[in-house]
Amino acid sequence: MNPPGTFADARASFDEAQFVIVGVPFDRTTSFRPGARFGPDAIRQQSWTFESYDLETGIDLSEVPIHDLGNTDEYGSSQQMVEGVRAELAPIFAAGKIPIVFGGDHACSPPVVEAHPDPASVGVLYLDAHMDFRSEYLGDPRSHGCSSRRIVERVGARNVVVFGVRSVSRQEVEDNRSIGMSFVTAHEIAKEGIESSLQRALNMLKTDRVYISLDIDAIDPAYAGATGTPEPFGLTPRDVKLAIGQAAPRLIGLDIMEVSPPWDTGNTSNLAARLAREAIVRVSAARHSH
Repeated sequence: MNPPGTFADARASFDEAQFVIVGVPFDRTTSFRPGARFGPDAIRQQSWTFESYDLETGIDLSEVPIHDLGNTDEYGSSQQMVEGVRAELAPIFAAGKIPIVFGGDHACSPPVVEAHPDPASVGVLYLDAHMDFRSEYLGDPRSHGCSSRRIVERVGARNVVVFGVRSVSRQEVEDNRSIGMSFVTAHEIAKEGIESSLQRALNMLKTDRVYISLDIDAIDPAYAGATGTPEPFGLTPRDVKLAIGQAAPRLIGLDIMEVSPPWDTGNTSNLAARLAREAIVRVSAARHSH
């Protein structure tokens, strides 16, 4: 039995592991409701409520090699966080493992992508209520409001699709006219249906490798209200489950950001833990079928 401070079923050593859990307890760029620094431990705690056996795939997580590396240091500034996260994640990618990163605010996502040895080969499906495309926010170019922009600078505009967006500043829209990052709005998804809009988004990413960055606020606050900047008219948990399943054959990493336990009765961190487990079983199922 693992101590409750680790992710459920994470019993493998680093060398044996196919999946590596990392927590980044950092929320210093949060602009509305702080608390995401407590996200990693809350998500781990909730992971113990689930059966290790997955009904749909027949995979038992107790038989999947998962390692929980614990949390990174607590960083004082966003620049320290960026350098620290890159340094922590680089050996995970280099060893051919799949990182699953719990934040933390969304500023923690770009350095994960930047830690990949060949970022230009990675397509990023960026699930978020917000575009996060500011050049800087509140004086910080590494703010959570700038994260898709920083990723675009590293992987290229054609390799990022923001999915589920429904809140954006005029400046972000104007900046993107010349930059050309693709996005699929929550309103388009509601009209078009999740399967078709998701297929469209994944088809835009021409790379063999896909990384998913999930801001929990992509999901409607009715399901996941414990987040820094909740925004109505969002995706359902099942929409995100489908996104993870469809991307699984190409998935090289996943982060789940902006879970803010001080605002939670437990359902938001519970959903985050369940989606992390979904990623593990879906990637395992995709690899077994090959």
